[in-house]
Amino acid sequence: MITALLGAAMSSGALAQSSVTLSGKLDEGITYVTNEGGHSNTKMDSGVLFPNLWILSGREDLGGGYATLFKLSSLFNLSNGELNQPNTLFGQQSWVGVQTPYGTISLGNQFDFSADYFGQFNVSTAGSGYAIHQGDFDRTNNDRLKNSIKYVSPTLFGGLTFGAMYGFSNTAGSFHDNSGWSAGAQYANGPLTVAAAYTYVATPTLDPYALIGVHTFFGQQVASVSDNVATDLAPEFQIRSLGTLGIGASYAIGDVTLYGNFSNTVLKYLDEDSVMHVYEGGATWQVTPALQLVGGYQHTGFEGHTWNQVTAAALYALSKRTQVYVSGDYLKASAGVNAVIGASFQPSLAGQQADVRVGVYHSF
Repeated sequence: MITALLGAAMSSGALAQSSVTLSGKLDEGITYVTNEGGHSNTKMDSGVLFPNLWILSGREDLGGGYATLFKLSSLFNLSNGELNQPNTLFGQQSWVGVQTPYGTISLGNQFDFSADYFGQFNVSTAGSGYAIHQGDFDRTNNDRLKNSIKYVSPTLFGGLTFGAMYGFSNTAGSFHDNSGWSAGAQYANGPLTVAAAYTYVATPTLDPYALIGVHTFFGQQVASVSDNVATDLAPEFQIRSLGTLGIGASYAIGDVTLYGNFSNTVLKYLDEDSVMHVYEGGATWQVTPALQLVGGYQHTGFEGHTWNQVTAAALYALSKRTQVYVSGDYLKASAGVNAVIGASFQPSLAGQQADVRVGVYHSF
């Protein structure tokens, strides 16, 4: 009897030190796009302001400042219930790690530091999920490194954290191809947050026309337009490497938070280099506890082309977990580019594209 009671007490104590949480995000709405492939479009679109997710996360306290952590998160389309990535259950994140007094080490499919540290300054996406930087070449849109080992420091010196990670290729005889690494640092103290991150990916495959609407890429023709019909000639354009450095900052002044960021992305193909520069600035204004306004402007330059985009949004909280919102984006590209906002739509058959969206977001 005593043994049984001791066993039950030990089991209860062990369970008390462990936790598993189910959480998630749901986003749905109606979007109007002025020009997709030459035609306007009104459609139901899912997972825009926030991705649709269900998340399993857990923690076991090992004592002495040590703990085991894990996260499994799945992306899906709320409009039809399908997984965003076919045959991939936990496509957003899937990792396990150990937290120590000296930092956290984790292994699996994880956000890189461009996502962790730099992506927070992409202020336009606070109002419109379509408003990522052009083509996501600078990896602000929650990009990941698969097969990766990651270290994140504890918070030091009143607000400093840093980290580094490496993603293995997992290909026999090819340690380099499809591998990647990332590193970054952040200082957050009071109203000020400043961060920088660098991510390198070997031999990525891109779709230049679908991502940024260009007709040529590294001097190669990647799209043609005839009789108001566009043909994507290079949907799987493999380059030698992509390396992106992002620097950003935010500063809160009462109910207004100001944001600024800059990224320098170097793409290499054969013996050639091309560089994309993105500059962004904007602000959020918490007008009332329920109402937030967001505004942002982006300027992008790449291979002699330019893109200028403005974003505006209003978000109203019905509760701590539910928001309704309206957002809009307008993009103007230079001659020779079919504008496409955030790689979210088909490229237009013109130098401009705009969208307006009304949506609802709920977290659980």
